[in-house]
Amino acid sequence: MSSLPLVVSFCASKFTSTAIRRQHNYLPRQWPSSHFSTASITRLYHSDRTSTTFWRARQGGCWRPDVSDVERISWGKPAKRKRTGSRGVPHRLNQEERFLYDQARQKGFLEVAGSAWRSQRRDAPLLNTYRSLCDARGKVCIVLHKSNTGVEDEVVVDLSPLRFPEDFDRIESILHEDDKIPSLDNSDENDSTSREIQQLLKPYAEHVLALNRDIEDEEESTWITEDGESSKVSNDVDQWENRPIYQLPPYYVSWGRLQRSNAKTLSKLLSVAFNVPDPKAAKKSLKPKGVKAGKSRRSGGYGIG
Repeated sequence: MSSLPLVVSFCASKFTSTAIRRQHNYLPRQWPSSHFSTASITRLYHSDRTSTTFWRARQGGCWRPDVSDVERISWGKPAKRKRTGSRGVPHRLNQEERFLYDQARQKGFLEVAGSAWRSQRRDAPLLNTYRSLCDARGKVCIVLHKSNTGVEDEVVVDLSPLRFPEDFDRIESILHEDDKIPSLDNSDENDSTSREIQQLLKPYAEHVLALNRDIEDEEESTWITEDGESSKVSNDVDQWENRPIYQLPPYYVSWGRLQRSNAKTLSKLLSVAFNVPDPKAAKKSLKPKGVKAGKSRRSGGYGIG
């Protein structure tokens, strides 16, 4: 168990490269390659226990967008189901972002340079679209934020698409090697699964990053509405069942100051542990009919920034 202080919180603001506080500057930048062997990832991939004993996603009666609708708004087309997107939250991807998005669907995690911020849209459409996709599939949102130097990368896991806020602390405790929090139930099989996950993540314990504040500190969080206006979102379970993902605050668990190769290995391990890779994902998205280049609009609408 790591001796470093761990704080994971709801972050009601948009994620940027400065949203996570950089700490522990004394940490080593290089780790022995034996600590990051991918053999353990292969063993975990062939295990069918993690989806039932390590984490769970809310399904029946829960509002989620359709994957096809998420794909449509990523091209700037209107969704067939209301509330899939919002004019106040840009989702349309440009050519470079489309390539990264298609890769993420196959790998199970998204790789972006820095915060993926696009100045023309004053937001990060790629992060918005990928988070909506993860919500549609009921999977966690794993993002690898690549630094300029290649030795200070950050891996961020957003648990909010699971829509089980009562489980977030338990999952975070397993990922951060806290032995005090039990697994989904008290069976020996579930306990062994949690121990296996903790053992695989042990080399990364000293790379844990502290975040802003805890979910219990406030009963409400400010978030965006369909019209782009700010609104108070209660932490009540009903909100997590009925609201679209862009109206819900993210819940981040993160690791920082990682070398590029180690960050990718950690991302792969987490994507397999949460069963995120989509085996049906195409290597390249097919452009729908009638899609035209959008106007460079700074906010709202379907224009490509």
